[in-house]
Formats: sequence, structure tokens, C-alpha cells
Amino acid sequence: MQNIKNIILDYGNVLFDIDFSVLRQALVELGIEDVDKFYGHRAQHALFDAFDKGIITAGQFRNEIRKATGNGELTDEAIDNGWNSLLIGVRPHHHELLHQLKARYRTFLLSNNNEIHYNWIMDYLDREFGIVGNTMFFEKDYYSHLMGMRKPDNEIFQFVLDTHGLNPKQTLFIDDSPQHIEAANTLGLQAHLLAPGDTLPKLLHRLGYVI
Repeated sequence: MQNIKNIILDYGNVLFDIDFSVLRQALVELGIEDVDKFYGHRAQHALFDAFDKGIITAGQFRNEIRKATGNGELTDEAIDNGWNSLLIGVRPHHHELLHQLKARYRTFLLSNNNEIHYNWIMDYLDREFGIVGNTMFFEKDYYSHLMGMRKPDNEIFQFVLDTHGLNPKQTLFIDDSPQHIEAANTLGLQAHLLAPGDTLPKLLHRLGYVI
């Protein structure tokens, strides 16, 4: 990593554990049929893309879930609890790791997120760590629903590169979604997939950064 000056990190399953199998079961229990086509890691209903981009509000999202289940009586709380069920928590010692990385590199967070998940995470960080969001760990933390764009669209990567004057060849990008890695590679970033069972410290060590 001798030529790396900048690091862009994904959030879910890179810094923060999420469990798609728990969400799958929650969606089934809410009444979603053919759940694997409705929502998945690699592909999902257009509803979720719109929510990730902030095109629709939390209220509109909940109404679309009610339509999808055919149950207009579902409460906001039931929908939010099901939707947030995949959110587990920050991986052990990763906040300390982020401080170490920030001391040596220009670091950025680039997360596909949405209003409901974002609010839960902000509350969790305050409750568990007494901190206000992730701002302290990065030069800038970016969330798709606040930007109006999402990964893997090229525009979101280009926005971060252009806004901060980053040379893609000197920028490491780590994400757990293959389609995001593919997009980043087309723009010349040094993109690496964090596969299931792997961890960020182990990957950084293999790339030449000794924790």
C-alpha cells in the first residue's frame, strides 16, 4: 500500500455487522411473498434503490411495504423493527482501527443507507459509544440517501473523487458487494472485496498495512 494515500470504506459488513438472513425472515413475517426477488444483497426491488437515494421518504417507504404485503394495518413500528432487524453493531475494535487509519491516510466513509437505518445507527452510536455519528473517524462520511445517489452508480464514486481531489490510483476502496467493487474498478480505484468471513484488519494486513 505504499502508493495509497486515501481510503474509502463501506459501512455494512466492513465496519458494522449486518445479517441479511435475519432481514429475510423479518420480511417473510411481515408478509412479503417471493422475498428473495423482493430484496437481496446483489439485487432488489426498485423501492429500495429509491429509498437509498432519498427519493422517497420513510413514510412513503412504509406505505410501499404495506402494499407489498397486502396488509394496510401494519404499524410503522412493526415495519421499522423488521427493516432494522439486520443491523447488528460495530465490529469489535474497529473504531480504534479507524483512528489509526485516519492518522496515516485521508479516510472516507461511503455507505448505501436510508432514513430508517440511518436514524437507528445514529441512535445506536450515541447509546453504545456516546458519539455523534461517524464524523470523528473520517475526513468525511457520506450516506447515499443524503446525497441522492448510491453505489454502484459511477456518479457517487466520481463525486467523492472530485470533491476531495482524490487520485483514484492512490485510493483504496473496500466494500462487501461485488457489484460495487466492479464499478469502482472501472474508475481506476484500487478496489478490494471484503468477502464473508474475512475482516478489515486481516485484509489490510494482506495488502501491506500492519495493524
